[in-house]
Amino acid sequence: MKKGESIASNIKIEKLIPGGQGIGALDDGKKVLLWNTLPGETVTSWQLTRNKSSFAEGIALAVTHTHTERVTPKDECYLSTSPWQIMNYHYELTAKTDLLTEIFRQTKIEFQTSTRPDSIVCNIVPQKIQTNSQDYYYRNKMEYALYYNNETKLIQLAFHHRGSHRKLPITGSSLEMPAIWKQAASIVDQLNLNHDEARRYQSLLLRANQAGEVSGGLLENGKPHPVFPELGDTILGDHYSYSHNGFFQINIPIYELALRAIKSHINTDQVLDLYAGVGTIGLSVAQEHNLTLVECNKSAYQEMLQNCQTKPWAKPILAKSEEALEYIQTEQTVILDPPRAGCQPSLIEKLKTVKPTKIIYLSCNPVTQARDVRILLEQNTYQIIEITPFNFFPHTPHLENLIILERKTHV
Repeated sequence: MKKGESIASNIKIEKLIPGGQGIGALDDGKKVLLWNTLPGETVTSWQLTRNKSSFAEGIALAVTHTHTERVTPKDECYLSTSPWQIMNYHYELTAKTDLLTEIFRQTKIEFQTSTRPDSIVCNIVPQKIQTNSQDYYYRNKMEYALYYNNETKLIQLAFHHRGSHRKLPITGSSLEMPAIWKQAASIVDQLNLNHDEARRYQSLLLRANQAGEVSGGLLENGKPHPVFPELGDTILGDHYSYSHNGFFQINIPIYELALRAIKSHINTDQVLDLYAGVGTIGLSVAQEHNLTLVECNKSAYQEMLQNCQTKPWAKPILAKSEEALEYIQTEQTVILDPPRAGCQPSLIEKLKTVKPTKIIYLSCNPVTQARDVRILLEQNTYQIIEITPFNFFPHTPHLENLIILERKTHV
């Protein structure tokens, strides 16, 4: 099998996996992970994008026995940006909840009942996945490639084909806020009026606030990125400023749902916000508490300083969270919002040793979150009192998950 090759087959899709693909098997038993598939469907033709000794990856080109929840994608470019446009939105929410439960089961954390003797059983179940009615046009940031059409002699906006560096020219997209698409189209129109060259540019990066004001622009190859005007948004009543490419949430309305959930669990005077970014979690949920925020990225830290100017109860620290372990205290709430890789072992071990009152863990990767939480539960020091998933990125496999860990009273 060669990359890019179209392959005739008869692959039965068993289930969806956390990465978002459907999984099936070739006649020789080799596993295949395929986009554009749903459970129970049979793939009769697919394109290979990756071939490893133990598994292959690809994109289904033709399926039979289509799932009852399959729908026609809204965008032609859906495989590049939001491959779960193929399913009914209610089914997506169910699929994500089921995948979350399976991720924790594989990490030997189960809810209410156990299917394996070495599992830790929690006496709760995940809450209903939190979402709103805006499952399209929700992204406040988008990065486009530029494609030169040799037939029309014009530059077009583009994304990349999934699993490839090849560009896919687009005429529309339903994920980003309309103000972003309008600005992107205007910039491309100007490039064409100026007879500019697409190859000059790395990408077009744009961001919008909730008022529809757009910042960002073209990033040229081999040149420092320009400094674009900052943006501002109000989150839970407080104003925050941020740069077009800064550490700021993509879907503000759903982010506010998560912040409200976190805020309801802040009941200690001391609060430590690790992996704090520009500070929006801690500053939004721990007003008038003794708040310490730790962030290692210098640009994000500078934005955090600006956001802390009118909040004397907040103490920003420039450091890696794994190197700021001395700030962890026993009578404290610790907020974790790490990158997809999760927390470093040294941080988890420090939490196990110090045993803060409460640990609030918001994760963009439930796989590494489950790994970290499993370690924190092993000493029987903590219990999970809430699990709430949030659909920050509709029509994609991505899921944010909130776990509240509370120290047991006997400790």
